[in-house]
Amino acid sequence: SYDGSSPAIPLSRSFNYFGQSYSQIYVNHNGDLTFVSPWSSFTPQRFPMYGTRDVIAPFWTDLDTRGNGDIYYIQYTSGSILQQVTQDINRYFPALNFQANWIFIATWYEVAYFPMTGTQTTFQAVLTTNGQYSFVLMNYGSIASMSRYVQAGYDTISSSHHFTIPGSFSSDATGPNSTFSLGSNVNVPGRWAFRVDHGSLLLLLYQPGSDEKFPFSV
Repeated sequence: SYDGSSPAIPLSRSFNYFGQSYSQIYVNHNGDLTFVSPWSSFTPQRFPMYGTRDVIAPFWTDLDTRGNGDIYYIQYTSGSILQQVTQDINRYFPALNFQANWIFIATWYEVAYFPMTGTQTTFQAVLTTNGQYSFVLMNYGSIASMSRYVQAGYDTISSSHHFTIPGSFSSDATGPNSTFSLGSNVNVPGRWAFRVDHGSLLLLLYQPGSDEKFPFSV
């Protein structure tokens, strides 16, 4: 089914998501990741949902891969891409001395909107951990125009932690001027970075030498 999901993907390292330790993940066709069970919902809801699941949603909307588009996922525990992610996280979160020991990448590549529109939209979620700290990167490529709603960000069980990327549920979500592609919270257009382990509210509310608060929900 085009509202389907990957099978349960065993994680080669456990991933701490706001105090929940997960050893598997599902890559769902409609633009989100869940941990306990797959999720077929094609109608985005606004975060906070105050629901019963943890969800990481780079681009939750009604997608359709029957005509075009592919969804890929891969995980690494060594290699150059780990070093690249390590360098990026240390640039965005400079006081943690982070060294990635695992990354999981899910890519929705040139996927179409329902119903088989032929449009091409590309986005990606990258999860990484060092066993203590956990981060999610969301990367946006070309986002085709459409009139449906999109929710981008993350939510937790009962919404104790949640974040909505600006432009969600607005006409600014899609098209060549998508706020997802043009915006950023780490000064890299098209990239959004979030710390998602349980300690995220206790450390580093302020960047060194700056009065700018980190733009994460508290």
